[in-house]
Amino acid sequence: MHQSKLKVREEVVALKRQRTLDAATDLFYEKGYTNTTLDDVAMRLGVTKPFIYTNFGSKSDLLVATCRIGVRSALSEIDWVLAQGDPSITMLRRFVPKYVASVLRTQKNIAINIREEKNLLPEHAEELAALRQNFMSRVESLLIEACKNEGSTLTDPRVTAFAIVGAVSWSTFWFNPAGPLSVENLSEKMTDIILNLVKSTT
Repeated sequence: MHQSKLKVREEVVALKRQRTLDAATDLFYEKGYTNTTLDDVAMRLGVTKPFIYTNFGSKSDLLVATCRIGVRSALSEIDWVLAQGDPSITMLRRFVPKYVASVLRTQKNIAINIREEKNLLPEHAEELAALRQNFMSRVESLLIEACKNEGSTLTDPRVTAFAIVGAVSWSTFWFNPAGPLSVENLSEKMTDIILNLVKSTT
């Protein structure tokens, strides 16, 4: 009984945290970080500010939590692909559509991260930079191994990795979920473009 109550309490806390994060994400995306106050977030939720403070100590804590989502989602996808143990070129073909889908799923979070980086606290900026570096290193390694698998060598794996990540990340600013292009269609097109890019730089 005690464990059951504890689980329910944890689920309620997680739900409150997620609701707060979702509201802040929407407002940061719509109005910008500087123009959003915690009163705005509370009003969007229909609660008072103490509700927010139970999970986030400040607006800057909300910002970094919002930004973490996109990077961690991308890391999760590449870690899943690497764990499958497929030949490297197959890993690359698996990774690109999952990465595109991840970016579009966390579209607002990534756009906020790019746009509001200047407003992050120094320690938060360092944390996110480390997460991005971790992700970039994995992408670079995957590209190198994929090319080895094909019997070729990338001219500049680092630049190629940045080109791929930059191209996919920038789709957060122009992709319209209500537009004529679905996530699946975009994933297919981006996969073809990236695989051709890798081939052209070997």
